Amino acid sequence: QVQLVESGGGLVQAGGSLRLSCAASVSIGSFYAVGWYRQTTGKERDLVAHVISGGITNYADAVKDRFTISKDNTKNTVSLQMNSLKPEDTAVYYCYVQTFGPRVFNYWGQGTQVTVSS
Repeated sequence: QVQLVESGGGLVQAGGSLRLSCAASVSIGSFYAVGWYRQTTGKERDLVAHVISGGITNYADAVKDRFTISKDNTKNTVSLQMNSLKPEDTAVYYCYVQTFGPRVFNYWGQGTQVTVSS
């Protein structure tokens, strides 16, 4: 059973910073991708950033140059450093891991709320 536990969310003023962390119960090195999605009420869950096997990182255009994703395979953690936060970054942030194929499956954390006030 894969368990992902997020921490680090909260309330911050626009322009501020937050660091989200996700602790996995298994080795994150065994997954194809690890990363973060976010979701606001009534909208689909959107990719924020992820790290693909081999170390390739991808970011949503809305967060490029502001957010940085990192992972520590020795500690089985994935972090998201969020700088220059904007009110539109307000969302529930979910940590996820994706298995290798051919049967791809995503595991999700419970989510952590990030609220950016203007």
